[in-house]
Amino acid sequence: MHAKSAPVQWAPSKDIMMLSLYYSPGAASASACRFLIELGIEHRLEKVDTSANQQKSPEYLKLNPGGVVPTLLVDGIPMVESAAMLMWLAEQDAQSRFLPGDGGRARREYLQWFLLLANGLQPIFRAWFYPHEAAGTEVCDGVKSNAQARIEMMWERINTHLEQSGPYLCGAQLTAVDFFLFMLCRWSRNMPKPATAWPYCAMFVASMKARPSFRTLYQREGLTEWA
Repeated sequence: MHAKSAPVQWAPSKDIMMLSLYYSPGAASASACRFLIELGIEHRLEKVDTSANQQKSPEYLKLNPGGVVPTLLVDGIPMVESAAMLMWLAEQDAQSRFLPGDGGRARREYLQWFLLLANGLQPIFRAWFYPHEAAGTEVCDGVKSNAQARIEMMWERINTHLEQSGPYLCGAQLTAVDFFLFMLCRWSRNMPKPATAWPYCAMFVASMKARPSFRTLYQREGLTEWA
C-alpha cells in the first residue's frame, strides 16, 4: 500500500530511497503514520497483525528486536521508537513546518516535551493497559489504580501548560511533538477520566482532530472510535 498526497517541499537525505512503516491500527505507530500523512511524504505501509502476535515473529524481530510497533525502514534500514521517528522526520522537512527554531525557548520546550511524553507518560499507559506485566495478575487492580492517578497528574500538568503557553506544547506553532501528544490523548479515551476532561487538553484535541490528516489516518487504519 502506498500513500500519496500533493507534492510539497520535502527534502530527504540523499541516501533515502524509500520509507516503509510497519504499523498496527491505533497503536504507537499512529503518530508516525499520521505525521507522514501531514508531511505529504510518499511511503509504504506494512500492517502488523498484533492480534496474531505477528510482532513477535522471527521475521519481524529481525527488524525490531523489541517486538513492538512501529518500525520505520529508511532505505531498508530499520528505525524504532515513534518519538524518534517524528523528531527525525521533522528535521528532514525543507520548510521546517513542524520544528521550532534553533536555540530558543520553543526548541528547548520541544525537546523537553518529547522526552517527558516518551519517557514519562507513554510507559505509564503500558501499566494501565497491561497491569499484569508489573508483578502478576494478583496486583492488577493496584497497578491500574496507580497508573490512572499518574496519568491524570500528567493531564493536569499538560492542561496547565497549554493554558499558559498554548494552544500547542511549544506555543503558537504546531510541531511534531503535538502529534505524539495527540496519540497519547487518544489512548486515554476509555479511561475513567480521559485527557478531554481537562478543558485546554480538550481544545488541543479538537484542533488536532480538525486537521485533514486525522480523517486520512482513520480511513487508512479503519478506525471509527473517538472520531
